[in-house]
Amino acid sequence: MKHIINRISITYILLTLMVLMGQNHSYANETVETAIFAGGCFWCGEQAFEERDGVISVVAGYTGGRTENPTYKEVSDGRTGHREAVKITYDPSRVSYRELLDLFWQNIDPTDAGGQFADRGPQYQTVIFYANEEQKREAFASKKELDTSGTFKRRIVTKILKAAPFYKAEEDHQDYYKKCPLPYKRYKTRSGREGFLKKTWGEGKKVSQKKYEKPQRGEIKKSLTPLQFEVTQQCGTEDPFNNAYWNNEQEGIYVDVVSGEPLFSSRDKFHSGTGWPSFTKPIDAGNIVEKDDTSVSMKRTEVRSAHGDSHLGHLFNDGPGPDGLRYCINSASLRFIPKEDLEKEGYGAYAESE
Repeated sequence: MKHIINRISITYILLTLMVLMGQNHSYANETVETAIFAGGCFWCGEQAFEERDGVISVVAGYTGGRTENPTYKEVSDGRTGHREAVKITYDPSRVSYRELLDLFWQNIDPTDAGGQFADRGPQYQTVIFYANEEQKREAFASKKELDTSGTFKRRIVTKILKAAPFYKAEEDHQDYYKKCPLPYKRYKTRSGREGFLKKTWGEGKKVSQKKYEKPQRGEIKKSLTPLQFEVTQQCGTEDPFNNAYWNNEQEGIYVDVVSGEPLFSSRDKFHSGTGWPSFTKPIDAGNIVEKDDTSVSMKRTEVRSAHGDSHLGHLFNDGPGPDGLRYCINSASLRFIPKEDLEKEGYGAYAESE
């Protein structure tokens, strides 16, 4: 019995260490992943993420620089190239990377290139450090969405960089907001961070109003018609003048038929004479991805949805708007939601713009 207890204790200790080190691994039928964000003072980053359901642990540390195993003093001098950052270990079945990105934006000033609030210098610059291509894609899409949302008058300057070695900070910096609540609260208030966040985000305001994801391929195939599946999943093209929305003139928005993410508004739709729905711009640029396409022996720009990864159509430079753009989109990749149904369908935020 003593040996069994010892084995259980050792296993528990090892699992705990793995979580604290922020490694990607599976245990007890639970897969955990990591995310790294630099948002100025890492004390504030710890609190913001530790309070989120689905986050397993948050470690304050340094990353992105040249010096191995740097100290707080070395990083504070601004000569190591490191930023103060937090490394988050989380359960993706309970909180998504996109939701962590939203939380990150809601706790920084992404327009400040010189630091964060009272903390100045490169060690306090904001950075998203991505661990893989999926995190990279989501980070750029999220940044683009915020940059075009109108939340900030200045341009978003937060960098998106490949993850580098992460060094845990000294123990007195871990969970500082818990160990020293009064000094922490004074710092957060006097630095200007707390007032800025309240003014910018208010109570309950979100970067994204809704979570959009691509379902499993089997689910997609069941939910779509053969034509919709061919267009969205196999880069097909429907017939012109013989599709659902080419001449639709109702007020409302068009969303991805796969993920539901908002793509285009009736306000920006025009008759192009091509036989396909055409728009001068997307309703939310963060939900659109543009890619080079040479599949028909000519260079074109393919348009895809950011979250559903659906093939939508192509982008051309012969539109009537001030930017001269024409988003030529397949009806089969869209679902139209009339203006009067936006609220009940969960798109109430777009009702005023229609």
